[in-house]
Amino acid sequence: MSFIYTSTMRHLPPLHAIRAFEAAARHLSFHRAAEELHVTPSAVSHQIRALEEHLGVKLFDRLTRRVILTRDGQAFLPPVQTALDQIDAAAERLRGNRDDGSLTLQASPNFATEWLVPRLLGFQAEHPEIEVKLMTTLGHHGVRLDFEQVDLAIWHGNGHWPDVDCERLMSEELVPVCSPDFLRGEHPLSSPEDLRHATLIHVLIRIGQWRNWLDAAGIEDIDPERGPKFQNTPLALEAAMAGMGVAIANRTFVADHLRDGRLVIPFDQDLPSESAYYLIYPKQGLRRRSALAFREWIQDVLESEREGGLALHEHLPGRRPGRS
Repeated sequence: MSFIYTSTMRHLPPLHAIRAFEAAARHLSFHRAAEELHVTPSAVSHQIRALEEHLGVKLFDRLTRRVILTRDGQAFLPPVQTALDQIDAAAERLRGNRDDGSLTLQASPNFATEWLVPRLLGFQAEHPEIEVKLMTTLGHHGVRLDFEQVDLAIWHGNGHWPDVDCERLMSEELVPVCSPDFLRGEHPLSSPEDLRHATLIHVLIRIGQWRNWLDAAGIEDIDPERGPKFQNTPLALEAAMAGMGVAIANRTFVADHLRDGRLVIPFDQDLPSESAYYLIYPKQGLRRRSALAFREWIQDVLESEREGGLALHEHLPGRRPGRS
């Protein structure tokens, strides 16, 4: 018995040229494609010209300030995008099948410091085989997550980011907080109007919080931007605990400080926020067991705290009745 083996030789263009073509066709700009691919516009132009020579057709009409796809370019783009999507999905499946016992998280600094880190011991106790790497980012507007480097992210915002899926984790409810000694100081705080005599503590990256809170409380004659400004919420809370003034923070993040008496809420005036904290992951979904385990754990913890209440809405120590 004899066997005949035949092989079909593929005449594929270089992958980097295909990627350059797809990015330039999607943006209709060599410059924006270059930014996405982290190369120079001339490199994109060179790769596309080489691709055109390889195919023997013209893919773009190069105008003065932009490029447009030719008819051949328009016909070539859909199968190229389908092929790249299939390659990406196959690679993601392989990455998802890895079981290297690690989990890389990216989180907003406030969420990481005030909520996640104090509870991570619980995750490690449930999953001692998973090694967690936690990174923080100060901003994510216009930022694209590199899911080859990050398994999951927790971002603050409106839940609308390109090329990712997200799940709402935690709403935000802003409240003023200060030290017990400050509450009983020279100018006691019994209503929002008393803030005219107090130092307002701000967080630079969320400088409009006091303005929004004062508007919600109906206070018009207090400068909402006066007072010291700190880079992040943890620093602002430290200043408030030291007696510097009144900070504003997410009620959930200061629950521990309220319970142990380091901070108090001077009056009952909340500001529900339109923003929230979201769990971010690839559109292809979660396949790595470590990422799935973390997602299940954080959902369970948040659900448990919501059901238990942590007395967050009615009975937190240090909460004083007042105007609502």
